Amino acid sequence: MGSSKVRGIDIHTHVVPERFPPYRGKGRDVPWPDMASGDACHKHVMIAGNRFRTVSSQCWDAGRRVADMDALGLARQVLSPMPELLSYWLEARDAAVLSRYLNETTASLVAASPARFAGLGAVPLQDIDLAISELQYAMRVLGLDGVEIGTNVNGVPIGAPEFEPFFAEAERLGACIFVHPLRPCGMDRLVGPASLEQILAFPCETGLAGMSLITGGVLSRHPGLRIALSHGGGSFPALLARYAHAWKLFPGLRESVAENPFDLGRRLYFDSLVYDKVLLRAQIRLFGMTQTMIGSDYPFVIMEQDPMARMNELAFSAEETELLLCANAMRWLGRDRG
Repeated sequence: MGSSKVRGIDIHTHVVPERFPPYRGKGRDVPWPDMASGDACHKHVMIAGNRFRTVSSQCWDAGRRVADMDALGLARQVLSPMPELLSYWLEARDAAVLSRYLNETTASLVAASPARFAGLGAVPLQDIDLAISELQYAMRVLGLDGVEIGTNVNGVPIGAPEFEPFFAEAERLGACIFVHPLRPCGMDRLVGPASLEQILAFPCETGLAGMSLITGGVLSRHPGLRIALSHGGGSFPALLARYAHAWKLFPGLRESVAENPFDLGRRLYFDSLVYDKVLLRAQIRLFGMTQTMIGSDYPFVIMEQDPMARMNELAFSAEETELLLCANAMRWLGRDRG
């Protein structure tokens, strides 16, 4: 495929190491991840002896990823850990060891093909000091562009006050942040198979996490943060519109959040992973042409099969399409400064 057609940047792709180091901590019955052999090019991610997910070698094989990118017209993937590996439920020092391993694995993939990959790290957010230390290491030593974080840390939303020092350091370092749903709330309201967690609970969880960044004051205190919400923000657009309407009516809301909620919400970035061009157009219209980027969820089953085609079917101008395909992602990554 000619280089003129290979220009899209996919900011929502996941990696899983081909193997994990053995657990060497002091805990007992620790849900430390492991790999078990599967069929052909697949392996099973095992957590606490149970099969969590079967993954293909696309999760760790840079060559396969590049071949898939070329076939789809993608110039670059942004690599982030499979969210379950963030492991906020581990003892903090155990999680720090796992985060370091994940970050070094991601950095090695990026180093193998730096023109085709960018990398996001993991940090043990259950301990803010350790999380800040690992953020610094990931960016300063490993050269990663930022981090992926979950929507909550053991039930505490990311907009809560205890995460303030982390966001302050992320802003200072110029880290981009990718927010992905993890162990969502509302599972007791689902009727149907377990897969509905990812299908229905994830977007609801992401919307609440995004709103917590507004109602908790994170976006107001740190206007320089570059935060992207996965899955098009999930329920965030509807929640933001409702909150913005109420903000005009209730003095208490204006006292706690001084800025217009829509102005705050439009500081966030969003991936394109909404699976429908009408929804995607509405997302772009609501948040602006500069805030949406390609996202596919590669290489998992639920992935968008042809993310470039999804963007191109919107039929925007060449200049606008270039923003959506790559320029917005480069700005979010902090790579637009020469």
